[in-house]
Amino acid sequence: MAVESSAGAKAVSLIESLPWLRRYQGEILVVKFGGNAMVDDALKHAFAEDMAYLRQVGVRVVVAHGGGPQISAELERRGITSEFRGGLRVTSPEAVEVVREVLTMQVGPQIASLINDHGATAQPLSGETDGLFLARRRGTVVAGESVDLGLVGDVVTVDPATVLALLDAGLIPVVSSIAPDIDTPGQSLNVNADSAAAALAVALGAARLIILTDVAGLYSDWPNRDSLVASIDSDRLEALLPSLESGMIPKMAACLEAVTGGVGSAAVIDGRVPHSVLLEAFSDSRIGTEIYRTTNIATADTATAGTAIDTATTGTDTKAAK
Repeated sequence: MAVESSAGAKAVSLIESLPWLRRYQGEILVVKFGGNAMVDDALKHAFAEDMAYLRQVGVRVVVAHGGGPQISAELERRGITSEFRGGLRVTSPEAVEVVREVLTMQVGPQIASLINDHGATAQPLSGETDGLFLARRRGTVVAGESVDLGLVGDVVTVDPATVLALLDAGLIPVVSSIAPDIDTPGQSLNVNADSAAAALAVALGAARLIILTDVAGLYSDWPNRDSLVASIDSDRLEALLPSLESGMIPKMAACLEAVTGGVGSAAVIDGRVPHSVLLEAFSDSRIGTEIYRTTNIATADTATAGTAIDTATTGTDTKAAK
């Protein structure tokens, strides 16, 4: 009886995934990999299995990544001071070389290797590969004051040709968030991986951007855990953005950039949940926050639109239609 019950549950899961398989087959999904999932071995393997599965069922998946925990550990090992302002790492000339080394020589190849172990073929590259990214230095504002972040930049141009060629060859591109400075030849800039993933998703015309993080999703009134936002449109998110916790601002800003730039939808999901990407993409399970462009909701069926907006306010766990 237990075997039959288990088999039945698997069958239900497979049937439940069918509409989402139809929706995403042949489409591009950009998945930003980060947080605890990058340092927990079980979660790393589950993520790699998810990527291999997506590729196997015909989804054109691109992985974008940073490497915050690994970078912090290496900076500490070398005695280089590191601090965050407004959710972004202040990056000195000394630190940016560590960032570049860790991302391109350690983290990216390791992610690709794990995916390869699960039957797909992944190729690590960086924003410096074949002119993929060009970035420009940026600062930030903290408590109303401008802050110099050092060698930190935003992606200003994307040439997706190399990524598209890899996708066409049946590979999974694994892209690290280091980029050349458009204004200073030979200088690398540390780009926030959420922002880089959004810029890449827009340039690729992706159907969806998925960002893994270390919380259950967006909270409208953190730390009140009853304020979890199930789904939210871009206008509401833009209004909410300045009030968010500093670590969540870059993630939500990236989602906002993606959906207003033409990406079908975005999601911030709990990367601490094993196989969170598959649960998010191919089931009715709610494990994060959905972000949609306001015009998408405004032109939808009135009842559906009302549900999406209501869940953004109440934080209920009703999954909006993709």
